[in-house]
Amino acid sequence: MVNYAIIHSPLTIHACRFTSHDRSAISYLCPMPRILAIDYGLKRTGIAVSDPLKIIANALTTVDTSALFSFLEGYFKKEAVELILVGEPKNLDNSDTHATLPVKKLIEQLEKKFPNIPVKTVDERYTSKMASQAMIDMGMKKKQRQDKGMVDRIAATIMLQEYMRDRV
Repeated sequence: MVNYAIIHSPLTIHACRFTSHDRSAISYLCPMPRILAIDYGLKRTGIAVSDPLKIIANALTTVDTSALFSFLEGYFKKEAVELILVGEPKNLDNSDTHATLPVKKLIEQLEKKFPNIPVKTVDERYTSKMASQAMIDMGMKKKQRQDKGMVDRIAATIMLQEYMRDRV
């Protein structure tokens, strides 16, 4: 017997075909798309993803910025993503920073390379400071806190968690 499942998410509808009588197979065969967050830097880029239900943000990895698009291509082949969030650097007065232009170029490239996945910007002010404070609060040693890749991953996670909290 062939069954069909319609999976609704805020931005997409997925129709999946499966032959199992077990409805739990839907979650395996029709994975819920995730939200992916990017904390972009000229050297390194922190990446975080939501869980399939979009409740919890998880630090995924930090990649060399030069390898970002090959990483994303591979990730999108394995996981369904419904939205890409990119941290937008702004000054306290909401003016652009030195990093705003590279982020705008990244967004243009993402929209061109992955036209079926919407890209949205989120305010990234204070996320690196919040990430550093979170590392202190977790009891990480000073040497561990000096891992800038860890700061980037945690900053991306904070951006994503705040986005998911605020959209409810």
